[in-house]
Amino acid sequence: MAAGLPPALDRPHFIGIGGAGMSGIALILAQRGASVAGSDAKDSATAASLRALGATVHIGHDAAHLAEDTSAVVVSSAIRADNPELVRARERGIPVVHRSDALAALMAGTRPLAIAGTHGKTTTTSMLAVSLTTLGLDPSYAIGGDLDAPGSNAHHGTGEIFVAEADESDRSFHTYAPEVAVVLNVELDHHANYASIEEIYESFETFVGKIVPGGTLVISADHEGARELTRRVRDRADLRVLTYGSAEDADVRVHKVTPRGLTSEVTVSLNGKLLTFTVSVPGSHYAHNAVAALVAGVSLGVPLHNLASALRSYTGVKRRLQLKGEAAGVQVVDSYAHHPTEMAADLEAMRGAVEGRILVVFQPHLFSRTQELGKEMGQALALADSSLVLDIYPAREDPIEGVTSELIIAAGRAAGADVSPLHAKDEVAEAVAGMAKPGDLVLTMGAGDVTDLGPAVLDRLAAGPHHPEQ
Repeated sequence: MAAGLPPALDRPHFIGIGGAGMSGIALILAQRGASVAGSDAKDSATAASLRALGATVHIGHDAAHLAEDTSAVVVSSAIRADNPELVRARERGIPVVHRSDALAALMAGTRPLAIAGTHGKTTTTSMLAVSLTTLGLDPSYAIGGDLDAPGSNAHHGTGEIFVAEADESDRSFHTYAPEVAVVLNVELDHHANYASIEEIYESFETFVGKIVPGGTLVISADHEGARELTRRVRDRADLRVLTYGSAEDADVRVHKVTPRGLTSEVTVSLNGKLLTFTVSVPGSHYAHNAVAALVAGVSLGVPLHNLASALRSYTGVKRRLQLKGEAAGVQVVDSYAHHPTEMAADLEAMRGAVEGRILVVFQPHLFSRTQELGKEMGQALALADSSLVLDIYPAREDPIEGVTSELIIAAGRAAGADVSPLHAKDEVAEAVAGMAKPGDLVLTMGAGDVTDLGPAVLDRLAAGPHHPEQ
């Protein structure tokens, strides 16, 4: 077995290796010297980056893809029980390891810092990974999105800190034992796995209970769900709790967030002193994420002023308000937001960064989420000047009778939104070209394949006005 590898993970096979969480673990294992293999439904730049590290990546799922010497099969909660590779692994008695267990094994021997919350995990994890790297600490990290290129979502570092995004959607974050944990917010989501907000609270309590004795919980003082979680865990004797936010009772208080175009200037007080630093992304939501990252890093002993300065080096992560380009005076930005709170935060951030109109192309993600939160999604779209709503992106789900994008459209119109349905993605570019004017900003929004539409929109805008044949 290669040196430094967890038991059974020296010759792993990943089912769905191109996914954000899976590819990061595969990448770290490859960097540690493992013989990595896997499969995915389609080829991608992420698959190419793994091949460049020596991994074998098959396209499509087939039992024949499992090598004879496979030591373990790694799966996520999205892999169905009838997947032919998983079926073959069980027939052969090959150990099946959940993605979260593999990541927990990689954290062994490090100082883990885990970032959790219903929204903002990827951004905050990325802020810490980038700033700690800027300071020369060479952390290991595993993020749910690429920083600046395919395959940049993870890294095996030589430093002692391991920064990881902790996913609550399937309770897999219960596997980790962090020295410092961040909880950005607590809201009801992932309706296929949680029946109530009480189940969400219980799940986050379990996560906090995994923090090592003497460790630190960094948690928002602004979000009511986070405040409720704080009330439930604050009495734990071996846990240090640090709250942050605009609330007057926050341990680290955010006094002011001043927009500076596509950046923000943030003023906070901690330890009785004022500190002002710059965040190179727009919006109060992202500024508060940066404060959470600052408090978490300082809790691990990183010098305050050094970390505050280094946070400026974070300029975004793919699909988190990512500028795709500009054509005909119109900017096109991509947003991963798919929960109403995220949608509203990104729309408010863009409102403070541009003078023109905000035009949204929104693709709902999951039937279950639309069924539970469609009304709130429509209300969030009222923050835009005009919106086009695509059909629901199903991902791993089967349709639910009566649940369509019309739930969002009706709610949006009731809230005063200018919102229209658009069923064909190949009509988006033409529709946007007919709406957008110089100075406007187009926001493609959602967790599905709506992200692929930006280049087509830019090309169509660059082509100029449509002139029908005489």
